[in-house]
Amino acid sequence: MNEQEITKRLYSQISAREWKRLVKDEAHRLELDTSLHFLQKYLPKHGLILDAGGGPGRYTIELAKRGYDVVLLDLTPANLELAKKKIRQYGVRDKVRAIQEGSITDLSMFDNNSFDSVICLGGPLSHVAPESQRRKSVSELIRVAKANAPIFVSVMAKFGIMMNALKRWPKEVKMTKHWNELANEGEDYMWHGGDGYCHYFTLTELEGLFNSKTRIIERVGLEGLASVITEDVNKQFKDGLIKKNWLNTHYKLCTHPSVVDTSLHMMLVCRKK
Repeated sequence: MNEQEITKRLYSQISAREWKRLVKDEAHRLELDTSLHFLQKYLPKHGLILDAGGGPGRYTIELAKRGYDVVLLDLTPANLELAKKKIRQYGVRDKVRAIQEGSITDLSMFDNNSFDSVICLGGPLSHVAPESQRRKSVSELIRVAKANAPIFVSVMAKFGIMMNALKRWPKEVKMTKHWNELANEGEDYMWHGGDGYCHYFTLTELEGLFNSKTRIIERVGLEGLASVITEDVNKQFKDGLIKKNWLNTHYKLCTHPSVVDTSLHMMLVCRKK
C-alpha cells in the first residue's frame, strides 16, 4: 500500500473527526482563524477558488459564506460525502460549483489558468510522497491558477512537531529508526498511531518547492508561539483580555521566520507570475 492509499484509507475512517478538528478548542482554532486572516488579506474580492485537498469542506464553506464560488477537490469519498451534507446544512450549495474526487498530484481535470485563487490547507501536501510527487503537486496547484492569483499552501512543520514530541509522543522518541527518519528526513510512518503517513517540512524545504513561476509574499506560522503551549491556550483564552492581547501579538509575530519554522503548521502565500 503506497502513501496515497494509506492516506485515503485513514481519512475514510476519520472524516467526522477531521471536520471537527479545527474548531474543537481554542488551540486548534488558531490554525483555522490564522488561515482565514491571511485569506481575507490576499484573496481577490470575488472569484472562483479551488479548495484542493479540502477534506470535508471546512474552508469551502467558509469561503462560500463570504460570497466566493468554490470547487472542492479531495482524495477521500467519505470526506466528500460529509462535505455535501455540511454544504447543504450551511445553505451554500449554490456557491459550490463542483465537488470532485481526486488527488492534488494530478489536477488534469482542470485547464490551465482556471482559478482566481487556489488553496491547499490543513496539510494535504504533507501526505504526499516521494518528493518528486510533492513537486508535481505544487506544479499542478500553480498551473491551474490564473496569472497573479494568490496560492495558499499549508503543511505540517518538522521543528514544531519535534518540540512537542517529548510531551505528546514520547513513545515515538524511543523508536530510534523512526525518530531519526523524522529528525533527518521529516518522514513519519507512525502518524496517527501508525495508521497514516506524514512528511514534516522546514520552511526552507517548503519554499524550495515553489519555482520561478511564483513569488512568495507571506510566510505564516499558523499556531505561532502557541505551538508548544496548547493546553495553556485552552485554559487562558477563557479570559477575554488575555485572548485579545495574545492574538494581537500573534498576528504581528506569526510571520517571523523563526516563528514560522517552529509552528505546528506553516503556510506559504504566493502569487503566480
